[in-house]
Amino acid sequence: MKKTLIALAASSAVLAAPAMAQETAKLKIGMTFQEMNNPYFVSMRKALEEAAKSLGAKVVVTDAAHNVAKQIADVEDMLQQNIDILLINPTDSAGVEAAVRAAKARNVIVVAVDANASGPVDMFVGSKNKDAGYQSCRALAQSLNGKGEVAILDGIPVVPILQRVEGCKQALAEFKDIKLVDKQNGRQDRSVALGVVENMIQSHPNLKGIFSVNDGGAMGALAAIQGAGKDIKLTSVDGAPEAIKAIADGTAFIETTAQFPRDQVRVGLAMALAKKWGARVVPKEVPIDVMPVTRKNAAGFSW
Repeated sequence: MKKTLIALAASSAVLAAPAMAQETAKLKIGMTFQEMNNPYFVSMRKALEEAAKSLGAKVVVTDAAHNVAKQIADVEDMLQQNIDILLINPTDSAGVEAAVRAAKARNVIVVAVDANASGPVDMFVGSKNKDAGYQSCRALAQSLNGKGEVAILDGIPVVPILQRVEGCKQALAEFKDIKLVDKQNGRQDRSVALGVVENMIQSHPNLKGIFSVNDGGAMGALAAIQGAGKDIKLTSVDGAPEAIKAIADGTAFIETTAQFPRDQVRVGLAMALAKKWGARVVPKEVPIDVMPVTRKNAAGFSW
């Protein structure tokens, strides 16, 4: 993946060189996030703003707060501001299609980031979410020596979350003595997940492991596990700083499969710039690798 990123950066620099002084000063980039109450997306926004500053471009950022109607309205407002590039992190992949079509009707380059969007997007840059779920649940099963009851702490049904659950179930199925006994929605929220996992623990006294679809939910799950005084192993997906610290401290939280939000938005912007500056062949999809973080490598990891 590092070689890919280097190649993308180099090609973008070559493309940019003749026109950068004139073009980037006028460039306007819009990005709409599904939410900003999440360190993952805060990190992504910071990387975008750093990149825009280095280009001398203007950036407009909005927070949909998981409201698809607001996200569509936010995109419409950006189009009125004459953005050149739209980076869209959809709160509902199908629901934002009208916004994507409106942007393309204005000849705006559209890149879906982290989660794909329906409609004529120019490209999609996102993590290998199925692989992330698979790696986390394989680690969970191995930590239990391939035996015991486990549960899935689900989330909002957007494509990345669905893919993580799919990958998790695939991994668990490889262990004949692992039994999936529950799957409930923690909405990727610490406080919601806390109550959900407390109920899981009460309903399944022999529960030995939990997979959370994100680190926000995992932190709520961890609080529930510790409050119950149970020996329950926990894995997740994301790589959030708080989760990394919990793993490094040697708690029940044994692993998170980290994504790279900063790289996603950088590559997405690079692809959009390549297209704007005349590249005739731009990938329709760029998958970004994920990486398991355990106690062994947690101390040196950060987004």
